[in-house]
Amino acid sequence: MSTSITADGLRADQPAFLSKERIIAKPGFNRWLVPPAALAIHLCIGMAYGFSVFWLPLSKALGVTAPVACAPDMSFIAQVFSSQCDWPISMLGWIYTLFFIFLGCSAAIWGGWLEHAGPRKAGVVSALCWCGGLLISALGIYTHQIWLMWIGSGVIGGIGLGLGYISPVSTLIKWFPDKRGMATGMAIMGFGGGAMVGAPLATALMSHFASPAGVGVWQSFVAMAAIYFVFMIGGALAYRVPPTGWKPEGWTAPAKKASNAMITHRHVHVNVAWKTPQFRLVWLVLCLNVSAGIGILGMASPLLQEVFGGKLLGVDVPFGQLDAGQLASIAAIAAGFTGLLSLFNIGGRFFWASFSDYLGRKNTYFVFFALGFALYALIPNMGHLGNVALFVAAFCIILSMYGGGFATVPAYLADLFGTQMVGAIHGRLLTAWAAAGVLGPVLVNYLREYQLSIGVERAAAYDITLYILAGLLVLGFLCNLLVRPVADKYFMTDAELAAEQALGHDKGADASTVLEWKAAPGSKPLAIAAWLVVGIPLAWGVWVTLQKTAVLFH
Repeated sequence: MSTSITADGLRADQPAFLSKERIIAKPGFNRWLVPPAALAIHLCIGMAYGFSVFWLPLSKALGVTAPVACAPDMSFIAQVFSSQCDWPISMLGWIYTLFFIFLGCSAAIWGGWLEHAGPRKAGVVSALCWCGGLLISALGIYTHQIWLMWIGSGVIGGIGLGLGYISPVSTLIKWFPDKRGMATGMAIMGFGGGAMVGAPLATALMSHFASPAGVGVWQSFVAMAAIYFVFMIGGALAYRVPPTGWKPEGWTAPAKKASNAMITHRHVHVNVAWKTPQFRLVWLVLCLNVSAGIGILGMASPLLQEVFGGKLLGVDVPFGQLDAGQLASIAAIAAGFTGLLSLFNIGGRFFWASFSDYLGRKNTYFVFFALGFALYALIPNMGHLGNVALFVAAFCIILSMYGGGFATVPAYLADLFGTQMVGAIHGRLLTAWAAAGVLGPVLVNYLREYQLSIGVERAAAYDITLYILAGLLVLGFLCNLLVRPVADKYFMTDAELAAEQALGHDKGADASTVLEWKAAPGSKPLAIAAWLVVGIPLAWGVWVTLQKTAVLFH
């Protein structure tokens, strides 16, 4: 067949390099190559969780050894544009807030575009935004202009977070119709593990670049931008989407019956899905589950120290009466506690999402809410009894379910609304994360301050908060109980589905055609290599975290 060459050098019959049509998998493609591609992106953008490692060095970027204080009468606006005094950590913390505001907004706004453009293009845009944001932040540190950091990492980087986070969801669910929960759990596990790899990497880079003249942060940002760009572009280019009608060899979609009535084989458009009662209920389910976990995650270190005080060292002395040496010792133990929680947060993403393939998504959330309620209600008594082991174990289980909630929800949405636009629907649902990011920390932090202000002992300052969080989980249980299969009126007709598919790589495809294949024998070494590329950094991060956690058991 003759072909012509277009003005941009492409063959007329060849799709654009970043297009969805270009990455349709050929027969024999190994679907196990897709999760490492998703992990390569999620491990990079997951560093958003670890940005606090930069706060202390940045708070003395000018003074190097100690912060250069701003004039007492300097206004907030003046501090934003000043290059003569150091930034307080409260100003730096806005980057973290902006991350998750723009993650939720970008995922909601551009989720529909992603379904049509495909994961490769979304992954490349995510890499450009995330790594470009780091470079803009590096310039902000070099010129000592914090507004550049807010725009660079917070806004532009936050957009990269949102696009990168949802880029593999729809693709993985379509590649693993038989293991929806496990597939999304593997990718979203990477987001939880990003800080576990990135934080020690950032610490090592800052130590390398630090000098008497600087703290080495801007150079670390440049280095990390380069490293992350290589990984993220590699992941984006490795994405493949299955052809219409593909299914794993020998797999047959289970017939609809009472035990799997929540799983549909039809599809709801994203512009319709968010108007359904099911979407609103699942939004509340995610928001309430995340609110209960995210507030505790941010306060884990002071919580353990204030509840147990000297008991962590075998001394029956309250927190307020410890000397400097004892405070340093229990701070190290609390850091180990935080590290242990991060491991359970990551492990829970894979474990619970995979478990949901057998238990069902709705039942898995019932476990989260029922078990979480019981643990939150019992934890205050564990603290008063001085049982550190039970206290730590309870929070580890809670944080595993916090991570599991994130990883299970994409498959829950696919069960309810179908797979055609699940990535876009998931993007809109992530606004629940943004809401929970405000609700959870506000509840924990402000209630603690209020309790202390009215004279409650530090060891009991969290009791009311924990009971309120238990109440949130009861509300979540009720919302999950109300979720029912989506009504027929919301599903796309065959004509509407064909029109939607025509906007993507499915142009002219016959959705009734069934394609099955086994992975080509020669693809196994490539799959092993791909898993090693992402597995080695993740294993290193786990090892570093385990070393920090070991102090908890000494």
